[in-house]
Amino acid sequence: MDTAATTTAPPGAANAAADPSVTAAAASPPPPPPPPGASNALLEQFTNNPYFSAGFGLIGVTAGLAVLKQGAVHGVTFARRRLLVTLEIPSKDQSYAWFLQWMSAQGARRNAHQLAVETSFVRRDNGSVQSNFSLVPGPGRHYIRYDGAWFQVERQRERNMIDLKSGTPWETITLTTLSRDRQLFAKMLEAAKGAALAKEEGKTVVYTSYGPEWRPFGNPRKRRPVASVVLSGGIAEDIVNDVRAFLTGGKWYHDRGIPYRRGYLLYGPPGSGKTSFIQALAGELEYNICVMNLSERGMTDDRLSHLLNHAPPRSIILLEDVDAAFINRAQTDKQGFQSMVTFSGLLNSLDGVTSSEERIIFMTTNHVSRLDPALIRPGRVDVKVLLDDANADQARQMFLRFFVGETKLADEFVQAVDFAANRVSPAQLQGHFVVNRDSACTAVDNARNLVAVAGREGAEDTKELKA
Repeated sequence: MDTAATTTAPPGAANAAADPSVTAAAASPPPPPPPPGASNALLEQFTNNPYFSAGFGLIGVTAGLAVLKQGAVHGVTFARRRLLVTLEIPSKDQSYAWFLQWMSAQGARRNAHQLAVETSFVRRDNGSVQSNFSLVPGPGRHYIRYDGAWFQVERQRERNMIDLKSGTPWETITLTTLSRDRQLFAKMLEAAKGAALAKEEGKTVVYTSYGPEWRPFGNPRKRRPVASVVLSGGIAEDIVNDVRAFLTGGKWYHDRGIPYRRGYLLYGPPGSGKTSFIQALAGELEYNICVMNLSERGMTDDRLSHLLNHAPPRSIILLEDVDAAFINRAQTDKQGFQSMVTFSGLLNSLDGVTSSEERIIFMTTNHVSRLDPALIRPGRVDVKVLLDDANADQARQMFLRFFVGETKLADEFVQAVDFAANRVSPAQLQGHFVVNRDSACTAVDNARNLVAVAGREGAEDTKELKA
């Protein structure tokens, strides 16, 4: 029996024989491993490529510059915080105007390339116009040196922000200096305050309304002594004593529940010295004057009440020619001529619930008969004083003030004018003496011309009153 040799097939041989792909895969040898140094050659190929090197270098340089820029910004910010100090002065603050004027006086106005003008403007009922211009450093950056230190002054104006009360753009002044000099801020502001108050020392500041605020008009006026206004019958002394008694009697008013305010009405023909006496009174009391124009266009009841309640301290409120704003209640209850102040609004502002206390109001009028009795009743007007045309005694006193010691010529002048028969105002007398100030004899000789001029002007005033 033949014996056949047998071999045992490995597992999966049948499947491998049936699947040719498996057979081929098993038959192909595995890929050889990469030769040593191939990856280094690839890297060298990229690094040796000039385009790759330039791009990588550019990216590196850009990234480095960005890092340096950020570092510089943070460094500058850090240094600024540590080395510099700033002070901001808003336009609403009282020291804002003081500092601008003080900086102008320090020479910043002469060296500045940006200037701004501040104009005070008043148009009176008679058509006359008064204006005052002041140049100050305008918006921008300015540099000043003070007490050995340099300051950067930046005046900024916010065009999208306005002060709702005054309607003016919101402004700020920012002062920057070294942190070591921060103590100079207070010293600088004190200097600005001192310079502003020094300009007002011995002078009377006249305020006018600008929107809902009081602002100084022009430069302060030199105080005028009461003795320079010659009134008849001791009227000036009586008013001065009454005002002084009011100013020192606050406790007396409060203890009795009486509103602590005082109203005065000075009436009489034009040129009798009403406004001049109020200016002299303010100087005597070391007070300022707030001039209120009721006929101002845009004046309303609310604005009037606000102004009367927020007058600057130590101020006399002056309502000049009050008859020009209101003639009778029927018209003024509807609307004023140019303003929107009503008669009832004025009365409420004077002594209503919203009226302020510790207040002195002077009213003047040339035609007292035109005023409504409700406006000048006690409580609103406590003292009524007639300032009339000049009499012989006033004329003699005024003559001697211009021509000291000429007593005989003063008597001759009084006789030549004959004040019992002719009406001559103190303003006309003063004008006559100013024109003839070089010679008292000439003033006496020209007395007839004074009478003729006074007669013509008096006839015109009478005609106007009747109209």
